[in-house]
Formats: sequence, C-alpha cells, structure tokens
Amino acid sequence: MRLGVLDVGSNTVHLLVVDARAGGAPVPASSHSTELRLAELLDGDALSEDGTATLVETVREAQQTAERTGCSRLLPFVTSALRDAENCDEVIERVERETGVALRVLSGEDESRWTFLAVRRWLGWSAGSLAVLDIGGGSLELAAGRDEDPDVAFSVPVGAGRMSRRFGPKHLAEMRTHVRAEIGGVIGDLLRAGPFERAVGTSKTFRSLARIAGAAPRSDGPYVHRSLRRDDVSEWVGRLAEMKADQRAELPGVSAGRARQILAGAVVAEAAMELAGFDEIDICPWALREGVILNYLDHLNGD
Repeated sequence: MRLGVLDVGSNTVHLLVVDARAGGAPVPASSHSTELRLAELLDGDALSEDGTATLVETVREAQQTAERTGCSRLLPFVTSALRDAENCDEVIERVERETGVALRVLSGEDESRWTFLAVRRWLGWSAGSLAVLDIGGGSLELAAGRDEDPDVAFSVPVGAGRMSRRFGPKHLAEMRTHVRAEIGGVIGDLLRAGPFERAVGTSKTFRSLARIAGAAPRSDGPYVHRSLRRDDVSEWVGRLAEMKADQRAELPGVSAGRARQILAGAVVAEAAMELAGFDEIDICPWALREGVILNYLDHLNGD
C-alpha cells in the first residue's frame, strides 16, 4: 500500500510518501518539505492567528499532494512545537475542520519509542542493546533497550531550535550549562538500561553534524556506514560559534533553514554524548517518520 506520513515539526512540515507492506521495509516514493518554523510563529505561548492560518494551508497542500501521489492512508502527527502551545487543542480542531486532516499529537515518549523502533528495525537484532539519540527542533529524545520497545524513553526540552531562540552564539557558555543540567536529570536512568553494544543518532541534526565532520554525503545512499565522533562535535562547536548563519549554510549538509540552529544542535549532541560516555555514535537513516509507519503496519496486522 502507499502511505503518506505528515510530520508537523518545529521547523518543517514534511510529507514522506512510501510504498509499504507487512514484513518489508518501507520504500520511499517521494518526499515533500515546507519550511514553516512553527516555533517562531508563537504569540507568547500560543500559536498566532497567522501561524495557525499558515499551518492550515500547509496541511491542505500536503493532503492534496498525498492524494495526487496515490496515498491510500495519511498518517499525520505533530511534535513539540504545537504540542507545547497553550492553544494546541484549538489549532488541531481548526485544522481538522478546514482540511479534514486529524493531526495526532505525539507525546515526547511516543517520539522516543517510535524512533527507537525504526532504529531497531534498520539495524536488526544483531546490533544488541541500543541507546538512541534524536535531536529535534523542540526536544531531545533518548531511548534504550534490547527489544523493539525500549526499556526507557525520555524527552528533554533542549531541541536545537528551542535552544537557538533562548541562547545566541554570544551566550554559548550559558547554553552549555543549561543543556547539561537538563540532560543530566535523565541520563542516569538511560545508562541504567545499559550496557550498550551500540549508540545511535538519528534525524537531521545528527546527519548534518556527521556530514560536516566528514561523513559520506546523502547522495551515496542510505547503506553507507556513517558515524560521528564526540571529539569532532566538540571541535565544531567552537568553529560554528565563530560563523554567521550564511557561512554555516555553505557547509556540506547544512541547509539555509537549519544554519541558524546547527550550533545549538552541536551543543546538545556534545552534551548528550559526553554525559552518556559515548565517544562515537553511528548514524541511522531511519527515524520517527519511519517509526510511525512501522507502528501502523504492526497494528494493522495485529502484532
């Protein structure tokens, strides 16, 4: 069947269209991304009227694209940017009323668990016990375990976008202190689920950091091994802090839209890896969107 996964995140609204079947890997058919930056459209703690109207139109366009590309089912969800807005329920209701799309609000734990599921399926059982890290725009997700459902799963409000808005490059020391304190509150529980055979990073921030540190480009395909060393992250924190956003956007793997927050992403990655004791992590091409698909297929087939 052809499925569409609509991911309304802190930075982008991303529609991933895949051909999927039980027992098989989802095969990407097309990908469509719109930079929305929901977190910057907040009026206080609520999504603004302009932000809501823009979201409605973006979801409508994504729905039309899903229909045009032959999707039999759309799996739409939202993460921290809208989840944390005080008018989240009202926005969700308006989107459904005006587009017919019922956005599902994922909890931070849902994000962690389904990302872990995707990583486990990609790497397989031979990977042993896993620790999985995922830096989003609004939060850092951490999960660990030996099975497909992690033993522990956490969400920490230190996403790259959130930290970029709160701290600028001139406040790097304060950002580092805050990030370490937040991650330090849960890292002990994560480590008690160990020891781990492999530590894994997923999603755009880790992929971008790995690329600027010398990992293979995306054009080489998903099956090329990619990894990220903590020493390289620490080196790049200092280098990124000296760059302006337009200079960061010239780096391999860093888009103009992500250039403003890649420094904060590096700070979060450095802190998480150091506090967990990970000298190096592998990079997995599957993350939350694939986890949503796999979870849907599992329940569809009664697993």
